Amino acid sequence: MTTPQDSTPGATTPIRVLLADDQTLVRSAFAMLVASARDMEVVGEAGTGRQAVELARTARADLVVMDIRMPDLDGIEATRRIAADEDLAGVKILILTTYDTDEHIVEALRAGASGFLVKDTRPTELLDAIRTVAAGESLLSPGPTARLIARVLRLPATPPPGTPSPAALSALSERERQVLALVARGLNNTEAAQALGLSPLTTKTHVSRIMGKLGARDRAQLVITAYESGLITPSGP
Repeated sequence: MTTPQDSTPGATTPIRVLLADDQTLVRSAFAMLVASARDMEVVGEAGTGRQAVELARTARADLVVMDIRMPDLDGIEATRRIAADEDLAGVKILILTTYDTDEHIVEALRAGASGFLVKDTRPTELLDAIRTVAAGESLLSPGPTARLIARVLRLPATPPPGTPSPAALSALSERERQVLALVARGLNNTEAAQALGLSPLTTKTHVSRIMGKLGARDRAQLVITAYESGLITPSGP
């Protein structure tokens, strides 16, 4: 896979974006928006989940902007298949949904998505979200995330293989637990650093160590684990 680059000075390799949505007009609008960014390029458009999986392989995408509700194969199953494919290990998935109360968002995070946005987000926010997720960060809105995870985790569900076990949190130090709790509430490294009186670099190091200890693929998995373990709750402080 090509290595995604952000818009920082000197970045020359554009982020290769695949757009997956069953509405042609929506895809066209997103394609025009993405193409307008100098650090991105559209490498494919898919109208079904199955097409998204196929194009993720053939178009060598860095990131897939994935709608949840699509024919043939929905966005959750398409996400699961992409995340499970070793040849697509570097592909990031950003979920788009109509409402931030869509309970399927958490299922998509469990399946391997790195974040989500609602479809009525501002154009600049979508571009920033693509950069954030392509750079390896998760994109999780604190309020909706807490509500969604609270609702979905009340339902019986078996996390997919690779999801860190809640019991694995015993390997974390107290400081790492504090960092994990803030990450799970949707804070980025800079925000978490400010909350704990640390430098962003130190916080980033803590996050990397947490992911290593838990065997987490990305920050989205850390969020799920934090809630499933009871480390934090939506109504917690």
